[in-house]
Amino acid sequence: MKPSTKRIFQEIEKYFFICLGLAIFAFGWTAFLIPQQITGGGISGISAIIYFACDKIPVAVSSLVLNLILVAIAWRILGRRFCIDTLICSVILSLMLQAGQMIFPEALVPDDPFMCAAIGAVLSGVGIGMALTNGGNTGGTDIIVLMIAKYRKVSYGRTSLYLNILIVLSSILITHDPVKLVYSTVVLFIYIFVSDIVIDGYRQTFQFMVFSNKNHEIADRINKDLHRGATFLKGTGSYNRQETEVLLIISHRSDRANIIRIIKEVDSSAFISVSKVQSVFGKNFEEIK
Repeated sequence: MKPSTKRIFQEIEKYFFICLGLAIFAFGWTAFLIPQQITGGGISGISAIIYFACDKIPVAVSSLVLNLILVAIAWRILGRRFCIDTLICSVILSLMLQAGQMIFPEALVPDDPFMCAAIGAVLSGVGIGMALTNGGNTGGTDIIVLMIAKYRKVSYGRTSLYLNILIVLSSILITHDPVKLVYSTVVLFIYIFVSDIVIDGYRQTFQFMVFSNKNHEIADRINKDLHRGATFLKGTGSYNRQETEVLLIISHRSDRANIIRIIKEVDSSAFISVSKVQSVFGKNFEEIK
C-alpha cells in the first residue's frame, strides 16, 4: 500500500525532531561535559569513561559499538522493531557525537566546570526528552534493563536509576577526582529531572482506553509490532445501550508514541483516553512488595 503524502510528511516531521533532539543531546555532551571530564549515565556515560581512559577511542565509536552489541543480544528478546529503531538512532547519535568532538575540542565555558555540568545536563535532558517524545529510541542501558525485566521481577525505573548511578560512580576509577565525581552525579540528577519535564514523566507508565470498531486490529498490531499485550473489556453505552468492547493497554513511556501511532493508522476516528498510572504491579512492571 502506497503511503499517503500526509503520512510521508508526518514521518519527515518525526525524524526531524528526533534528529534535532539527538543533536541537542550531543551538543550538551561534546561542548560542555566531555572536555571537562564530566560524565553521566547510560551508554554515553560508559563511552565517555572509555574516552577518558584512552582518548584514542572517540565517544562516538564506543557508543555505537556498545549499542550494536546490545542490539545483537536483544534482537530475539525485545523484538525487531525496537532494535531497528535503536540502531537508526544510535547511528545518528554517533555521527553527531563525532562531529561535536571535532567542533568543540575545548569546553565552551573552560574555567567553570560546574557551569559546564549544569548546562550540559540540561541540554542532554532536553535533547533526549525531545527524541523520545517523538518516538526515537537510543537504546543503551534501557536495553539491559528491559532484558532483565523480561526474566526477573524487577522495577524498571529503579533498576535503570541504580545502573546509571553505578556508571557515574565508576568514573572515579579513571578521573581520580572526587570533585568531578560530584559534578557527574549532579549531571545525572539534573538530566533525569529535565528529561522528566520534557517527556512528561521519567519511566512513566500510561494506561490507554481505546473505543473503536477496530479494536481487534489495533490489538494485533500492538502485539506484533511492539510485543506488548492488551486486554478486551466488555462495556455498554449509556446512550444507545449497545454492548461494546473496550481495549485496555498498559505501557511504559517508551511505547506511548508508537501505540498512539498504531491506533491512528488503524482507526483515525478512534476515541482514546490516555492517563498516567501511579503504579503498575505485575509482569515487566513493579513487583508487589
